[in-house]
Amino acid sequence: MSVPKLTIKDLHVAVEGKEILKGVNLEVKGGEIHAIMGPNGTGKSTLASALMGHPKYEVTSGTVTLDDQDLLEMAVDERARAGLFLAMQYPSEISGVTNSDFLRSAINAKRGEGNEISLMKFIRELDKKMELLEMDESFATRYLNEGFSGGEKKRNEILQMLMLQPRIAILDEIDSGLDIDALKVVAKGVNSMRSPEFGCLIITHYQRLLNYIKPDFVHVFMQGRIVKSGGPELAERLEAEGYDWVKEELGIEDEAANPTA
Repeated sequence: MSVPKLTIKDLHVAVEGKEILKGVNLEVKGGEIHAIMGPNGTGKSTLASALMGHPKYEVTSGTVTLDDQDLLEMAVDERARAGLFLAMQYPSEISGVTNSDFLRSAINAKRGEGNEISLMKFIRELDKKMELLEMDESFATRYLNEGFSGGEKKRNEILQMLMLQPRIAILDEIDSGLDIDALKVVAKGVNSMRSPEFGCLIITHYQRLLNYIKPDFVHVFMQGRIVKSGGPELAERLEAEGYDWVKEELGIEDEAANPTA
């Protein structure tokens, strides 16, 4: 299997006519973990939603390819089948659909007609992944995210990633609201995916997640684009000193936070 590659070139995205992303350039390849950090309202979550094809986010210019295929020409379900995965900041609740039914349907949609996963293989894989994430077996029969705590929803997103085995995963603030024990479990799930066949983009506000998931690259996001990149030491400096030194170094003026970004 070829090494996956997500390539973003000069991406501009608008929400209700207002430009949020202003020229994003980034390449994520298999075997790499990238972290995006930045102040609130700078466009980090907009990037995640636009890549997955949320209709609210209008791509006004630029290109995005996944394995040299035009991602922007694909519908949302086609992007998922091509191997793109988004762990959402605020996962939806779906009453009447159990976790196991949802996961098996998603896996079979990705595998295609005539190549469906057998029930026994699915159960074995689900049990193994839930054990890794220290999830009670009752999760399998609970309705999707209904009545879940914030931490349970985040573990469930990682469970979906482990079961679907995407080529490129985008984790949008997967650490938000997690206590240290849950954070370690989520990190264990992500780290178990590390391989040349898997690339990951983590969007986070805090360096603490990166203590457990060691990134290869760290990017600072401001004013709708990546303004600085480095290694894990960049995240450590941001945690210690904040973002003011980046603004001073690059001559960036403060901007009003945009809650839609």
